[in-house]
Amino acid sequence: MGGPVNQSILVVGGGMSGMTAAIEAAEAGYEVYLVEKNPYLGGRVAQLNQYFPKLCPPYCGLEINFRRIKQNPRIHVLTLAEVEGITGHEGNFSATVVVKPRYVNEKCTCCGKCAEATTLEIDNPFNFGMDKIKAAYLPHDLAYPMRYVIDPVLVQSPEAKKVKEACPYDAIDLDMQPQKVELNVGAIIWATGWNPYDAKKLDTYGFGTYKDVITNVMMERMASWNGPTQGKILRPSNGQPPETVAFVQCAGSRDENHLPFCSSICCLASMKQATYVREQIPDAKVYIFYIDIRAKDRYEDFYNRVKNDEKVTFFKGKVAKIEQAEGSDQLVLHVENTMTGALEQISADLVVLATGMEPSTVSQPLPIPVAYDDYQFLPGLVVQPGIYAAGCVRTPTNVAEVVQDGTAAAIKAIQSISRR
Repeated sequence: MGGPVNQSILVVGGGMSGMTAAIEAAEAGYEVYLVEKNPYLGGRVAQLNQYFPKLCPPYCGLEINFRRIKQNPRIHVLTLAEVEGITGHEGNFSATVVVKPRYVNEKCTCCGKCAEATTLEIDNPFNFGMDKIKAAYLPHDLAYPMRYVIDPVLVQSPEAKKVKEACPYDAIDLDMQPQKVELNVGAIIWATGWNPYDAKKLDTYGFGTYKDVITNVMMERMASWNGPTQGKILRPSNGQPPETVAFVQCAGSRDENHLPFCSSICCLASMKQATYVREQIPDAKVYIFYIDIRAKDRYEDFYNRVKNDEKVTFFKGKVAKIEQAEGSDQLVLHVENTMTGALEQISADLVVLATGMEPSTVSQPLPIPVAYDDYQFLPGLVVQPGIYAAGCVRTPTNVAEVVQDGTAAAIKAIQSISRR
């Protein structure tokens, strides 16, 4: 198509793939708009305790990316923002972005006076609701932008005026309204990532009924120093360390009734979390119930290390049901041992469901007609001319690979607008 070519790039999603794409494109000299629906950048990685392949906390890598974004005037960050409309074509797209009010402006110094002034609490979204935070809050310790958020429940409460008056920097604006921003860009990178599969749909596993049945993403937060238990692995029911922990693989994955595909990283995630348990509670016994173990490439050595731990039992079998033991606070897992054919019952104090990675496009498809594969993933790097996919919205994968994917998408976007 003819006409002028816009040289800016819209990146939707501020996780690792989106941040990488934005940074690479901006450092190559292009104007970038980075849109993220949460009040902070970092995506799922920010919620991890450790990540592969270095098994180190994510803040070190995130801090480097945040600094690169902050120092680059070509990157324009919109948080609490979602793209609700896209029109146009390669080289000339129009995108409508809706920005929700944060009720805190750029004057915020994170002094915390607003949080001190309110008694209202909300479920902590960063910790998957496992604890409470004040309704005026910093999303997490290394949040970018480093700015508080006022929850709407507080804005509408009698405490709102008191909270505003408590701020010594006039940083609270209770009159903020949603805004629509119109962006004209030459290319779009869609990097909205994934959501944990809803474990409440697994009605035989008792998630939401039994407090000691949690998901793998909740386990990451529990094990983290800034999580709901300050890094201590404890049973939610009684606050005590578990003596036996069961990891249930393929919880809803490889199942035609739920997610028919393998999410590829769940086996490694559970093995990693098994090391959390073993390092913190040396006498704890760990079971890993699996269909097949997927540990490709260099991760085979990690699998062997975990497998050789005498306190870790790999149990080949699909868990059929989890229920509370009669007259006890323990959980009982009903499982068929596929090696022997025997039906067994295994007791555990804490059960961790390895739920799969559902692409965000299941609940939030692109606001422009595009093709999806059978599982609602975007089917390739090139979605259509001028629109490119990056990270787990394209395929389930690990952190290192989504970074590579973000770079690839940035290159494609740059080629798209520079060759026209």
